[in-house]
Amino acid sequence: MLNGEILEQTRFPSPNPSIDLYIVTYAVNGLKVKGLLAVPKQQDITDGFLYLRGGIKNVGKVRPGRIVQFAAEGFIVFAPFYRGNQGGDGNEDFAGEDREDAIAGFELLKYYPGVERVHVFGFSRGGVMALFVGIYCPVASIVTWGGVSDMVLTYEERKDLRRMMKRVIGGTPAKYPERFQERTPLHYLDKIHAPTLIIHGIQDKNVSIEHSIRLEEGLKKSGKTAETWYFPEFTHYFPPKVNRMVVENLCAWMKKQAEKLVK
Repeated sequence: MLNGEILEQTRFPSPNPSIDLYIVTYAVNGLKVKGLLAVPKQQDITDGFLYLRGGIKNVGKVRPGRIVQFAAEGFIVFAPFYRGNQGGDGNEDFAGEDREDAIAGFELLKYYPGVERVHVFGFSRGGVMALFVGIYCPVASIVTWGGVSDMVLTYEERKDLRRMMKRVIGGTPAKYPERFQERTPLHYLDKIHAPTLIIHGIQDKNVSIEHSIRLEEGLKKSGKTAETWYFPEFTHYFPPKVNRMVVENLCAWMKKQAEKLVK
């Protein structure tokens, strides 16, 4: 099995008649992992969109309506469920080996018929995943929204997640700093070559704005292209009307980056 190879594809009810949805089983280092694929019925789609969700296990599950929302902007969208979820092999380990699920998702889209470029998007914990895909893969653009960038900072800020992080990662940052460092993309930003858009609500209590500030500063220090959209009045979750506007705008931003590559 090649990484990213689609092993099984089953139709899933779509809330949008112009977009086909599929539950996909794909290969990741010998594991069979599940994900959701959205394919617009129009024939001229050339851009893939890798959607990397937040949370862990049943917290932050992929929502079909959200995936369709991005597909409706003119992308073939793939959203991994991550290993161990919804019938997939393995165990999710919070931006450890499950990063390979995201990287293989990039491969799936890269070789999907008609796709010429792949963009990557990460929300919340998915921000770490998106950045690592950008570090390891030739993506067209990267967007993080309320994204984690520093695992030590997450451990410090989120007391409610400490037990899970100690169990999954195998200890604390004080005891095993190297395990947290290898899950923190801030240390590897020099390997990112795609333009990056950082979106964050300044009132966010789930993932503090400090994550985005550190990412912005790190990218600029490494001479990378970084753009920020900071929203002073919003938390981790934006009001529906604003959310739709930001989705439209970030998709337009991605297409603009794609146009630059074509030129």
